Amino acid sequence: MRNIATLLFLGGLAFLLIVITGSLDFGAPPMRIGTQIQAATAGDVGTANIVTAVVLGYRGLDTLGELSILFAAATAGGLVLGSAAARARPDGGFILRAGADLMFPLLLIAGLYIVIHGHLTPGGGFQGGVILAAAFFLPLLARPGTTPGHRWLMWIEGLSGATFIVIGLLALYRGDAFLTPLFDHGTLGELVSGGSLPLLYLAVGLKVGAELAGLLMRLAQDDEVTS
Repeated sequence: MRNIATLLFLGGLAFLLIVITGSLDFGAPPMRIGTQIQAATAGDVGTANIVTAVVLGYRGLDTLGELSILFAAATAGGLVLGSAAARARPDGGFILRAGADLMFPLLLIAGLYIVIHGHLTPGGGFQGGVILAAAFFLPLLARPGTTPGHRWLMWIEGLSGATFIVIGLLALYRGDAFLTPLFDHGTLGELVSGGSLPLLYLAVGLKVGAELAGLLMRLAQDDEVTS
């Protein structure tokens, strides 16, 4: 019975996709707004990465909602896992410790690079924040008990989120839309360009990294308790 329901769902989905694609003219873009954004981004926002202009400029309020959802999910996960004291696990061994020591600075540099250059190249705060969280989680796997303090993670997360909102409110105070880029746009393609968008991506990267790192720490502690 379950297989029949799955086949019916897949058949209906395939029929829907065929009908939608069949109604489109081949080679003609169905979304006109995308063409307009591509033409206006360089002058309005000053970022070489158009995705950054959309995520943080044209629909920055939606990005704030995504950050709120991530915060709620990380908080709920932490509450479910609790704060029980973890029992000591065996050491990860020489290979894991050496690998963690080698990968930590590389992941840290890669994460910061992706965050800082998010307005120039594919990447940004969400992707770089995940890499930063993985960088701080590796030492926990290699050396159980040596985790970054929850207090520091809370401060980083809170200040990053506050910075994101304050930049948006400054744009409103200036009479523009929420999260409209502040400062001079700079030269297109340069590191210092895009106004305040690089600062927004840095805030997003630190917030995402702190939230995921804290959640991974709770997961590791819960695994130590139940193992």
